[in-house]
Order: sequence, then structure tokens, then C-alpha cells
Amino acid sequence: MIAETVCSAVSAAGLGIAAVTAYRKRFLAAARIAAYALVPVALVMTGAVGWLARTAFSPTAWAGFGLLGCAWVLFAATRAVERRRGGTRKERKAAARAADRGAVAPGASAPSLGAGGRAQGRGAERPAGSRGDDDFSEIEAILKKHGI
Repeated sequence: MIAETVCSAVSAAGLGIAAVTAYRKRFLAAARIAAYALVPVALVMTGAVGWLARTAFSPTAWAGFGLLGCAWVLFAATRAVERRRGGTRKERKAAARAADRGAVAPGASAPSLGAGGRAQGRGAERPAGSRGDDDFSEIEAILKKHGI
């Protein structure tokens, strides 16, 4: 009963403010204020305010809201753990199966084999001093190209 009275008073005050605003030739703002002022009366007339008042003072309703909050926290926590682990268990199993099948090129991690079947390491065919000279000659060619 008191909720309906408060909503009616708020609507009446809002319509008064809308009338003053319209008197000042601000019709668009007055129409917007009037629209907001009519919402509380509309809620009273539909019965939503009575339902809300009964719900607000009901311990069962508050327990239900508490359970909804607990469920939301559980959902958020499990999602955070999934993100930290890198996906769901199903996604991790699928990724492991793809890795076992050889999703990566089979020879991608094998060393390159040169002529004669031996692995080429750093400077295996070049003398130790020629590596630095090649670097500088490439740099000199770039500088000459740009006119420096």
C-alpha cells in the first residue's frame, strides 16, 4: 500500500517538473521527463510494484537470490579455471590427439642434412673468419644501394 502511494507521489512530482520545463519552452526535455514520470504509475497499475514489494520482504525470495548468486560465482570460477588451464578437458584431449597424429611437419625439428649426409652446424663449411666478412659486405651493399 505504501509502495503504491510513493510511486504515485513520484509520478505526480515528475509531471509537475515536466510542466515547468514545458513552460520554459523546452518541449523535448519536458516530454522525456513526462515519460519517465509515467513509469512508476504504470508499474503500480500492472501490479509489478505489489509483486516487488512482496518479493522484497520474503525470506524465501532472498534465499533464492542468494542461490542464484552462488550459482553465478561457481560458473565464473569454473570459467576462470578453464581459461587458466587452457580450455576444457575435451579441448585439451583433442589438442593432444592432434599432436600425436603429427599435426606439425614431421621433419620440422630435425636438423638439415648437407651433402654427404652430415648435419650442417654453424660454420661447418666456412672458415671461422669469413662469417664476419660476409655480414659486413651485405651491410656495405645495402648502404651503397641507398647512397650512403
